[in-house]
Amino acid sequence: MLKYNLDMVKDKYNALWVSHSSISDWLNCPRAYFLKNVYKDPKTGHKINLMSPPLNLGQAVHEVLEDLSRLPLERRFQGSLLEQFNKIWHPWFDPATELKYKERGREMLKKVEAHPGPLKNLAVKIKMDLPYYWLSESDNIILCGRIDWLEYLPKQNAVHIIDFKTGKGEESQNSLQLKIYYLLVGQTQERPVTKLSYWYLDRNDAPKSQSLPEAKTAELELLKIAKEIKLARKLERFKCPHGGCRYCQPYEDILAGKSKKVGTDSRGNDVYINSFEANANSSEIL
Repeated sequence: MLKYNLDMVKDKYNALWVSHSSISDWLNCPRAYFLKNVYKDPKTGHKINLMSPPLNLGQAVHEVLEDLSRLPLERRFQGSLLEQFNKIWHPWFDPATELKYKERGREMLKKVEAHPGPLKNLAVKIKMDLPYYWLSESDNIILCGRIDWLEYLPKQNAVHIIDFKTGKGEESQNSLQLKIYYLLVGQTQERPVTKLSYWYLDRNDAPKSQSLPEAKTAELELLKIAKEIKLARKLERFKCPHGGCRYCQPYEDILAGKSKKVGTDSRGNDVYINSFEANANSSEIL
């Protein structure tokens, strides 16, 4: 009850919410951060989302695996992961592209079914739709994020954070992702985090362990970046340092009318695909 009352006093609705994705956008390009996290189309009042085949693949595979954690152990692999994948797959692109990426997703899920590893064990579910905590009350900054999987480690009464990876590359050593998840899990449930892993689903049969960060150092690092973002929002200063780059230019193309709107996503954002993919899709339909 005390925590609830404190949250009511603190103004979380006007706080700056930062996550791994928004912080990554900022570090990549302030203009990209603005277009992806702040800008709303004046005609629809919606934020804009640029869909790509790899992103579509990643979202579908993550959704299938996230749904598993909600099931009791004995029911997790009773049904087919591939059937679930087929149901939720969204065909944004031309048939050839769809076939290529959908097959990649199917192969990943086949590997998981053959080697479920920690997915056969008890999982911890944080009782929040979107896990968050106050990174700084005085600065009115909240850190939030969704964690892919929390394996319960009964011998230690601890948790193992697992992040699923569907891309072909390895996560950078400088990535802040697991630092953010480490802080979030430590602040939003009572068990200690004793293990962190990436699971590269297209090539590994098991999660790949990562080193644990130092919590206070991680918090200070993230707070410094969050304060930069907050100042930029206050000053409305979101310039691309290169006058246009690979991170912001695809979103500039949306504003310039060069991309094709294909629908809305589950969060109500307007979804676009770039001009090349839009043209490919149109040629297939005709």
